[in-house]
Amino acid sequence: MLDNLRGMAVFASVVGHGSFSGSARELGITTSAVSQQIRSLENELGVVLLHRSTRKLSLTEAGESFYEAAKDVVSAAEQGRIKVNQLRDELAGSLRIATTPELGVNHILPALSTWMAAHDDLSITYLADNHYIDMIDERIDIAIRMSPTINDSTLSSHPLTDVRQVLIASPQYLRQRKKLESPKDLAMHQLICIDIMKDANQVELTQTETGKKTRIKMDSRIHTNNVFMATTLAKEGHGLVRMLEMDAKKELESGELVEVLTGYQLPSFVLYAVTLNREQQPAKITRCLEVLKKYFHAC
Repeated sequence: MLDNLRGMAVFASVVGHGSFSGSARELGITTSAVSQQIRSLENELGVVLLHRSTRKLSLTEAGESFYEAAKDVVSAAEQGRIKVNQLRDELAGSLRIATTPELGVNHILPALSTWMAAHDDLSITYLADNHYIDMIDERIDIAIRMSPTINDSTLSSHPLTDVRQVLIASPQYLRQRKKLESPKDLAMHQLICIDIMKDANQVELTQTETGKKTRIKMDSRIHTNNVFMATTLAKEGHGLVRMLEMDAKKELESGELVEVLTGYQLPSFVLYAVTLNREQQPAKITRCLEVLKKYFHAC
């Protein structure tokens, strides 16, 4: 089949140029190679396609009929090549992005909103989920992931920003409870658990000056699998919550929530944009990564 398609392309070129030599120049092969392609095609089809003479070439009846089909095949292949090049080089086609609901609403959509509006030939799908999404099965172009490191040879990771964890609560809650001066005081407090986090009811703190680490398992009577819910519960005074600083940025800036034990640090993470590992990325993926990097660099 592939040989037939190649032969059809050579045949269409020969007819278009009216000579074997003109076709050879266009295709970048020798005249004898062009002649061999035509002979092989004729043998495969069992018909003569071209009358050959020392002065010119002319089509047989079968050749005239076959030439129309060959032109259609070459035209379809050219259109396919153009479309592939557009998808590779232009901001067109589809782009599928996986993120968490919190990151999507608070950061990814604000980062990409103006860019999306400027490229209306691009169809974008957001998959917002707190569970791991397989990039191949779900045809994901870019996944936004939070991790200390990305260890997967099939993926390319693009660091966007460092992310702190913080232990926060509402001023109202803190006024009603024992003052927090050291990690041991956490025993007198309630933790709102975000169950999608590893070891959700445990707090690991490192004293900034000495580097001394303390790990505490806290009491918790309120659990949720959603960061938005945990943030609202904390604002309403139901307890402390351990979460990513970027997920509570607006509340921390407004004073609705405040950080506690500021002389201690929780483990931090890196926010990555992850793509499948391939030699050449389509322009839409490359440009999207550039926009995301610029946004998080400015934060």
